Amino acid sequence: MRKRVKGKKLNRNAPQRKALYRGLLASLVEHGKIKTTLAKAKAVRPKIEKLVTIARKGDLNTRRRLLKSIPQKKIVEKMIKEIGPRFENRPGGYLRIVKLGPRPSDQTEMARLEFVGGENNGKN
Repeated sequence: MRKRVKGKKLNRNAPQRKALYRGLLASLVEHGKIKTTLAKAKAVRPKIEKLVTIARKGDLNTRRRLLKSIPQKKIVEKMIKEIGPRFENRPGGYLRIVKLGPRPSDQTEMARLEFVGGENNGKN
């Protein structure tokens, strides 16, 4: 019986999963979009959306809370200065998952995870 287990393990232990989420988040904030597997995109999306909601406020406590999850100061700075104000009036749903079809080598379903709003998505 499943017993309300939240989240996916992605065949990783807890520290590996945490590192994976940090890496995906850093790449997403840096580039505006990332190409990954559909399972990883679905697993990381709610975590990133919660961090964007925190970044909207932009005070010292926000910076400390973000640095707890993302230990890269330039990524946190970009979230507070650019991404937070960009979604100031949006009540949620900051990310979109676009299915790209299977990867040729192993037929794993691929997806693009990007911020909604298209301003910075044209790069790459």
